Amino acid sequence: MRRQSGFTIIEIIIVVIILGLLAATALPRFLDVTEQAEQASIDGIAGGFASAVGLVRGQWEVEGRPSANGSTGAGNDTDTTSVSIDNVRILVDGTSTAAGISRGYPTGAADDDNGSEITDITNARCQEILNVILQNGPASVVATSATAPTLQAIRDSAATLFVQEGVATTTPSSANVCFYYQVAGINARPAPGDEANLNGFKYNPATGSVVVFKNKA
Repeated sequence: MRRQSGFTIIEIIIVVIILGLLAATALPRFLDVTEQAEQASIDGIAGGFASAVGLVRGQWEVEGRPSANGSTGAGNDTDTTSVSIDNVRILVDGTSTAAGISRGYPTGAADDDNGSEITDITNARCQEILNVILQNGPASVVATSATAPTLQAIRDSAATLFVQEGVATTTPSSANVCFYYQVAGINARPAPGDEANLNGFKYNPATGSVVVFKNKA
């Protein structure tokens, strides 16, 4: 009979130790790669978003800074202003500030004509802006109430971003500011205007600023 041979206990222990050392060395590297990938992703989306905001503002200038040129039919607001890019109508705030500075930054999609001023920003409007100014933009899920969708529903949606408007109670106020939170890795449903332990970016339609935050622990 042929004598069967196998690993000795010592050899098995040595292999286990080697595998353990490899895991301890490689795992942190993989975790770091994941974190870097998430940050690169949000930088890319925010960069494209900021460029699109600038294009819309530029089109508003090209069209002669229109104001209140939107539909005034039933159910529409007389303060609706829009510009057209590639036959797509985009809502902008065409009013002037107290300092006389005109705006012209995107505030929504043209199929929503119930006003286009900064004060007309809502959770849904923030999602409209994302979808209308970006071609083939990232999938997103929008807040429909203070508690919906739940964190589990946000994760189950397979969306890249969770969208909602800020609130006046933050310091400084984040009312009328759109927040786009990266869904990957969030551990709790973001409160309006919250940036702690979260990755994402925020857009202020009053100034056109797009600011990235990368605070995920």
